[in-house]
Amino acid sequence: MGVSSMKLDPRTKLVMVFSLSTLAVFVVDTLLLSIVLIISIIVSNFFKEDWGFLNRARKFILLLVGIAFLQSIFSPSGEILFGIKDFTLLTTGGLAKGIRVILRMLVIIISATIMKGSSPREIIQGLIQWKVPYEIAFMVSLAIRFIPILGQEAKDAFTAIQLRGIEIDKLSLTKRFKVYSYMFMPVLSGVIHRAKELSTSLEARAFRAYPERTSYIKLELSKNDLLIMSASIVFTITMLVIYILLR
Repeated sequence: MGVSSMKLDPRTKLVMVFSLSTLAVFVVDTLLLSIVLIISIIVSNFFKEDWGFLNRARKFILLLVGIAFLQSIFSPSGEILFGIKDFTLLTTGGLAKGIRVILRMLVIIISATIMKGSSPREIIQGLIQWKVPYEIAFMVSLAIRFIPILGQEAKDAFTAIQLRGIEIDKLSLTKRFKVYSYMFMPVLSGVIHRAKELSTSLEARAFRAYPERTSYIKLELSKNDLLIMSASIVFTITMLVIYILLR
């Protein structure tokens, strides 16, 4: 039976996401970050059952180039790979820093997909059973739900621009930034509008009217949950120890 066919507790998934994200933040070594990324992809594939995010990951190549150039210009290190006269544009150190930034971003984004199969109610209940205040648990759940909504708002704005005959890929870098700035306002406006509607709905349902809340959901950790949690924690500690020893 694969991981995807198991009914895992949302707290188990939170521990896995926290473990991978912690490694992405604290580990600086490129090789170790690559190992964490590979493990993130494998775990995410068990839950998503597709490799669609690899196609979207190609869009990070341009960002990688931009970060590498910025790091090379403002904090040059290593050998010079490209420059104009006495002005350095690209160094081996800048390229390495750019690669590490992209690896971190990919680990965090891919690991977040692990939570895809858990309902917001289960996530809230799991945090409450961890003695997290309900208000904080509710905010975490809302943040998780707002991420795909924000993505959909951005897609709608992008589609609207394409329907007007604007081909962003053929625009210059300056014009492209202007188009993206025009996209930002309707996306932000849509999110604020949804937040206002949510606030009204919470007030209408007397949110926080009582000091305690009851729930019909009661989560229980299975042996698989405990095993995966333990493995995640041991893996995180092991990787951090290896990183410290290699420094």
